[in-house]
Amino acid sequence: MFAGLPELGISNGEDLKETLTNCTEPLKAIDQFQMENGILLPTLQSALPFLDLHGTPRLEFHQSVFDELREKLMERVAFIAEGKEEDRYTKLEELLEKSFPLVKMPSIQPVVMQVMKHLPKVPEKKLKQVMADKELYKVCAVEVKRQIWQDNQALFGDEVSPLLKQYIVEKEAALFSSDLSILHNFFSPSPKTRRQGEVVQKLTQMIGKNVKLYDMVLQFLRTLFLRTRNVHYCTLRAELLMSLHDLDISEICSVDPCHKFTWCLDACIREKFVDAKRARELQGFLDGVKKGQEQVLGDLSMILCDPFASNTLVLSTVRNLQELLSQDALPRDSPDLLLLLRMLSLGQGAWDMIDSQVFKEPRLELEVVTRFLPAMMSIVVDDYTYTVEQKLPSEEKSSGTYPTTLPETFTRYLQDNRVACEMGLYYVLHIAKQRNKNALQRLLPALVETYNDMAFGDIFLHLLTGHLTLLSDEFGTEEFCAAVFDNFLLTSFSSKENVHRHTLRLLNHLHQKVNQSSMETLMKTLEPPKQVRCHVLQGTVSNVFNCNLY
Repeated sequence: MFAGLPELGISNGEDLKETLTNCTEPLKAIDQFQMENGILLPTLQSALPFLDLHGTPRLEFHQSVFDELREKLMERVAFIAEGKEEDRYTKLEELLEKSFPLVKMPSIQPVVMQVMKHLPKVPEKKLKQVMADKELYKVCAVEVKRQIWQDNQALFGDEVSPLLKQYIVEKEAALFSSDLSILHNFFSPSPKTRRQGEVVQKLTQMIGKNVKLYDMVLQFLRTLFLRTRNVHYCTLRAELLMSLHDLDISEICSVDPCHKFTWCLDACIREKFVDAKRARELQGFLDGVKKGQEQVLGDLSMILCDPFASNTLVLSTVRNLQELLSQDALPRDSPDLLLLLRMLSLGQGAWDMIDSQVFKEPRLELEVVTRFLPAMMSIVVDDYTYTVEQKLPSEEKSSGTYPTTLPETFTRYLQDNRVACEMGLYYVLHIAKQRNKNALQRLLPALVETYNDMAFGDIFLHLLTGHLTLLSDEFGTEEFCAAVFDNFLLTSFSSKENVHRHTLRLLNHLHQKVNQSSMETLMKTLEPPKQVRCHVLQGTVSNVFNCNLY
């Protein structure tokens, strides 16, 4: 407990023990020890007997003086560090040298840690001693840990890893939330609100102004994104940069080539729309990537791969297409639309680019603009035409039935092209938001086969189930239940655990509205295997989680 005192020429308990062992007059020896090691203030000696008369133990008095002096010293350390004197750090280094031998003494340890905290560069030897001692490492300030981490990537990785896992768990929990709503979904929180999350705040604090640590975190995120293809790591990459931006950490923001692009995109995500002015700014950043600096495209693609960025880009694309339709204009004639598709394509190609290390913008297939989008717009026209015809007198109607087939070009591009598939999926969400039952029944079967099974991804299913709550009354008909469940969700629920879970989320919310015969069929179809039921009866709840239930 008192290790280190002899190094500083201060007597400790062992010295007192030795004195008492070898002396002939113990009381005199104790008085002498107190004189030599007490508070060296002449006027104090005459006052101490008064404390004795009041029954105040000397230990209690000395402890209170010690605590007061320690607080004053710590305040003084902070004052010196914040001052402007050129030799302020020299003073702190001298104090550290004198106090460090007592770092294991609980009462002195806070002072040592305070001095280290305020030193921009703690001597290497001291850092190694702290790193080697688990207890010291645990209690030292994050400012000291940063100096240790920057030269120990493995140790830093051990600290960061649990936070990254926690972040992914939180994102996935949000996607599988039992609350279904179009107003409060995965994309509802604003960028600033998301950045206040525990993980982002902790990582921001751990990095501070240290560019080396920031680069390490980015490398961890790239590696994990490559290993898992999990797009939430892309979200964290953008959130972390903007969290540092919020704190005005210019040391990092000024050296990250993606900063201004991310800042501009963040404003678009906040508005859930890319307006013409910001579109030009974003285009300027992309066009400004110089020869020899193409590697920045890897980071830009990750930022655009963030689901919150993709969501904004596709929503803006759908809105842009609606405007073109009202103006009788073609998609290929809209520079804003082409830019949105360019950014969407760059984001969706993030994994391939980082994996191959070929930093080149993927070429957007021209036929997506000249064939797929017109095909998608023709579906919108069909819908408008049918709506208008329903309002006409019966003798003027050309056909009383709603179209059931889809243009071959539309379905083919849903299967073969990433960008086209993303837009097709968001168009489905768009018509669900409009409560357009007919169009939904027409389109859902086409989603069974999509590029890389994108229609069965968690983000789309999370949004679709929320949007379907707007058509809750339609679930009273067998026809609509068949379109949603038999023709779409149930086509892959047995092979995809997540589809099973999202189907259960939807039924949990709408079971009172679902047609009774359809509900009975769904209950039997979605029922877990017999062996799982046995496990449940035996109380083995964990097995239920492993078998597609929650």
